[in-house]
Amino acid sequence: MSVTPLKSLADYSRYIAETLERPSVQGSTLVAWSDSPYTGTAEGEIIIKTGVRLRVREELDFELQRITSHGYEVYRDEERLYWYDDFPHPLDTSLASTFPHHRHEPPNIKRHRVPARQISYERPNLAAVIDEAERL
Repeated sequence: MSVTPLKSLADYSRYIAETLERPSVQGSTLVAWSDSPYTGTAEGEIIIKTGVRLRVREELDFELQRITSHGYEVYRDEERLYWYDDFPHPLDTSLASTFPHHRHEPPNIKRHRVPARQISYERPNLAAVIDEAERL
C-alpha cells in the first residue's frame, strides 16, 4: 500500500478493508465511493462484537491527500455514547489544541466538548476510532 491511503479511492478502499479485518468487528456497511478522481466519500456503520455501533462519514480529497470533513458517532443500542466532529468552535479556547477536531461526551453531550488529539485531516482516523470503541 502507498505511504498514505488518502492518495486514491482504491488505496482508501483497501485501507478500509484491511482495518475492518480485526477480530472485534462483527460486521460493517462502510464503503468508499467517488464521482471524480480527486474526491471521495466514506460512509457506513461498523458493528463491534460487544454491541457497540460506530457510524462513519468522511469527505476525502485524494489530490491533497487529506480528509476534508468527518463525523464519527458511537452508539450502544440506540444511545449515542459520544461523537467526534469538526464543526469549528473558535470561541471555545479549551479546543484550540486540536482545532477544529473535538469529541462530544457526557454530561450534557451536546455542549460538553473535549479536544480530540487522535483525530486529524492529514491521516486516516478509522483505526483510532475503532480502537476506542473496542475499549467500551
